Amino acid sequence: MSHPSTDSQGHGQSSLGALTLAALGIVFGDIGTSPLYAFKEAFNGPHALALSPENVLATLSALLWAVFIIVSIKYVWIVLKYDNDGEGGVLALTALAHRLAHDAPRRSVLVVGAGVFAAALFYGDAIITPAISVLSAVEGISVATPRFEHFIEPITIGILIGLFLIQKQGTGSVGKWFGPITVIWFAALGALGVHSIAQTPMVLQAINPMHALQFTLDHPGAAFLLLSAVFLAMTGGEALYADMGHFGAKAVRLGWYGLVFPCLILNYFGQGALVLRDASAATNPFFMLAPQWLLIPLVALATAATVIASQATISGAYSMTLQASRLGYLPRVRILHTSDQERGQIYVPSVNWMMLLAVIALVLAFKTSGALAAAYGIAVSGTMIITTVLTAFVTRISPRPWRRTTLVALGGFALLELGFFASNLSKLGEGGWFPLTLGAGIFLMLTTWKKGSGLVADQRRQIDIPMDDFVHSPRPDVPYVEGTAVYLTSDPTIVPSALFHNLKHYKVMHRQTVFLHVLNDNAPYVSAAERVAVEELGPGLYTVTVRFGFREEPDIPEALGALTHAGLDLEPMRTTYFVARSTVVDGPGVLPTWQCGLYSWMTRQAEGAATYYRLPANQVVELGTQVML
Repeated sequence: MSHPSTDSQGHGQSSLGALTLAALGIVFGDIGTSPLYAFKEAFNGPHALALSPENVLATLSALLWAVFIIVSIKYVWIVLKYDNDGEGGVLALTALAHRLAHDAPRRSVLVVGAGVFAAALFYGDAIITPAISVLSAVEGISVATPRFEHFIEPITIGILIGLFLIQKQGTGSVGKWFGPITVIWFAALGALGVHSIAQTPMVLQAINPMHALQFTLDHPGAAFLLLSAVFLAMTGGEALYADMGHFGAKAVRLGWYGLVFPCLILNYFGQGALVLRDASAATNPFFMLAPQWLLIPLVALATAATVIASQATISGAYSMTLQASRLGYLPRVRILHTSDQERGQIYVPSVNWMMLLAVIALVLAFKTSGALAAAYGIAVSGTMIITTVLTAFVTRISPRPWRRTTLVALGGFALLELGFFASNLSKLGEGGWFPLTLGAGIFLMLTTWKKGSGLVADQRRQIDIPMDDFVHSPRPDVPYVEGTAVYLTSDPTIVPSALFHNLKHYKVMHRQTVFLHVLNDNAPYVSAAERVAVEELGPGLYTVTVRFGFREEPDIPEALGALTHAGLDLEPMRTTYFVARSTVVDGPGVLPTWQCGLYSWMTRQAEGAATYYRLPANQVVELGTQVML
């Protein structure tokens, strides 16, 4: 599947309005639910500020300008330009940087290490987001009816269990509702904010950045701690970049500047205005913005919005797992495709159930969204810093307009983000240890698998026969039979073990032998023209390399159909496929997706023909009568 062409990425077939509506339901869910807890944290918890008009205005001023600088300028204006063939996100950016640094191995190792660590931190974010989002929404029940306060945890866990249980059904059936619900959510945010601001218009003084700067000069220690609360308003910023491949940069920019950013700021200022009128509202200023009769509908709408935000993060974890597996940082995992039309809609059962257990454990351990907020910022701020560094690296080594200006701006972003990260470290003992520990563990696992796989491949090369030696060695005593043999191999420089087993048992070779190598590329998509490469090694011997991007679903049968144009005719009735033992794992349910598809395709092609295939676990895939591996 080649990547379609679009607004630089390929969404031109859909209207910009439709793409923007869809993006509202997926891209902005995380950052859109931040008003539930971000402003509240500045005046609650162990590092809470004293409630005073000066502190409220300083907090709002810092929040406004931090979101404007980091999200509106850095991510939406600058970073969205750094796509990897249309795809965004830290792994796509890492692959782009790695490709550009191919002539500098030492720098390449550092770049890849930083990107993989950022991906590991993302899993921490993916676990915390559903817990803190749903918990903060359900806490609104205690504002509406305090006697239900003891049921907040059970209700939260019930919603989360339901959310993870429906993942196997896919998001296609409910995804069409995400956009409209999110539009209603942002409209509600803006309306509640405007109503409150109209009652206390002095809150608009916080637009002046001098309030934040003066507070920093007068109270540097308190300002440093305030950064960790302000940062909660930006925790979904990375998602704007990670999900750009689904909708394109134009749709993301239109949604952010046209609706999301104004409504978020209006709501934050509305909360500030409320606290200026009534200091007791600081315990939960978001829900206290609403009149009593609107509380229950607002809790329901907030719960729906947080479920949508959680869905986006869960889907991101699935995509990250798939990309990591195809880039060689994870073993092959079972991946189910939940849509016949959209290949990007996938479900990874193992990741789903591990995330559910982790999310429930977080809710039971931390109990409140305020306690979870301490754990939330570190992982995201670390990922943001790495994204800035990788963006600067790509800017420096590739020809881009306004390169010096961009590098200076990225340097400023990095300094600000380091301040956020350092401030979040102050919460290390209150829960910040969790995402760092989880990220370090996942990073160790990813890099260990990558290194171990490389060592195993090196060992195999030492004991296996090089392909060049086999091609140039005489085989006068080996008879040939008509037909074509296709050997799947993970390394085209060595002879597949399946070929030696065939020679050992049957003492023959086919008149035409093809070594089929499937390669996962560092780019997210590979064009049809670059999909298949055929190399003639010798008389009757060919190497066929099939390339797929890390965001594509490999379709081997479709790729093999192109071999006819390359001079190779794989006639179904005269072609036998062999799979090396080392490339197949136990059980058809956990075979790589492309191998399952290949077996299914061979079954259809060989109806009435004569072939069996025996897998290592003594499982037989029946295709007809009698060739066995």
